[in-house]
Amino acid sequence: MKPIYNVAGVLALLLGILGLFLPLLPTTPFLLLASWCFARGSDRLHRWLLSHRVFGEYLRNFEAGRGIPLKAKILATVMLWGSLLLAMRRFYDTGSPVIPTLLALTGACVSIYLWRFLPTLRLDPAKR
Repeated sequence: MKPIYNVAGVLALLLGILGLFLPLLPTTPFLLLASWCFARGSDRLHRWLLSHRVFGEYLRNFEAGRGIPLKAKILATVMLWGSLLLAMRRFYDTGSPVIPTLLALTGACVSIYLWRFLPTLRLDPAKR
C-alpha cells in the first residue's frame, strides 16, 4: 500500500506545482494531499516536503492545527474568486447556467471552509 501512497503523493505534488502557474488549478489542496500521502507512504518524503523552503512552513503549520496566515487566506480568496469569475463568465456565455452555478457553489464552499473552519495563524510580531 505504501508505494500507492507515494505515487499518489508525487502526482499530487506535481499538480500542486503546476497550480503555481495555471490559474484554475489549485496549489494548496494538492500539496496537502501530497503531504497526507507521504505521511502514510514514506517518512523520508514527508520530512522532505515539510522541510521544503517554500511549502514546508505552511504545511507544518497546517498539520499542527495552527492554520494559515491571514495574508495567505486573502490571497487564496482573491485568486479563487478571480479564476472562478473568469470561468463562470466563459461558461455563462454558452447559455447554460448549470456550470456557473456549480462553480459558484464550489467557490462558496471553499470560501466558507477557508474563513470559518480553517484557523488563522497568528504571526509572531518579531517575524513580520
